[in-house]
Amino acid sequence: MHAMGDPAALAGMLPFDSIGLYEQPKPRFIFKMPRVVPDQKAKFESDDLFKRLSRESEVRYTGYRDRPPEERQMRFTAGCREGHTEIAFISTGTNLQLVFDHSPYNNRGCDFQKENGKVHIVSRFIMNGVCVRWRGSIDLEKLEGIGCLELDEERAAIEDAALRDQIERYNQRLRDFEDKQRAYREHGEELRAHSHVHAQRFHQSRQPPHGANPTHPHAAHPVHIKPHSQGALIS
Repeated sequence: MHAMGDPAALAGMLPFDSIGLYEQPKPRFIFKMPRVVPDQKAKFESDDLFKRLSRESEVRYTGYRDRPPEERQMRFTAGCREGHTEIAFISTGTNLQLVFDHSPYNNRGCDFQKENGKVHIVSRFIMNGVCVRWRGSIDLEKLEGIGCLELDEERAAIEDAALRDQIERYNQRLRDFEDKQRAYREHGEELRAHSHVHAQRFHQSRQPPHGANPTHPHAAHPVHIKPHSQGALIS
């Protein structure tokens, strides 16, 4: 169970369109952490946290809790019109930062007209590797309402395709890297073999001719000995 104000749930939430304005350049050969798990539906149906949050239960607005009620009501309404708000499930204390479509030309994310005195909100995001949709309504005066999490199958299919593409590109880079390493090793082996053959030929060229005495390098050449001069006999 998450306590009120515990950022554990917020840590697992990701917007669908993340802003990379201040991201530092990364090496090309890197595997980015996947945004979703391989089987989102199985995790949504089996995870205890998702089981609790998928049941429709009471929620309340958690923003500006130190301000007067009138100011909190005003800030809640203003935040909804800007496309964001903060809510918590009362039963579990799980806090969520909701971001939604606030366009005045449609009511897909925030609808003040559907029910008098309430705002109906639909917010899509990634939580703990699963594409989910928070759907609920909050009373504009009490700042409390009812809501739940649902599996966003449409967005889950999009993220699954992106995950498969990411894995395939990473595997292709691995294959390319291994091919380059293999070619490098083969080229090195060819160079070593060529160098070995060249060394053998050079060594053979330095060997003495066949039949020569290796211990007497000049034995093969004839030796000319001049005879002694005949001298006069002295009696």
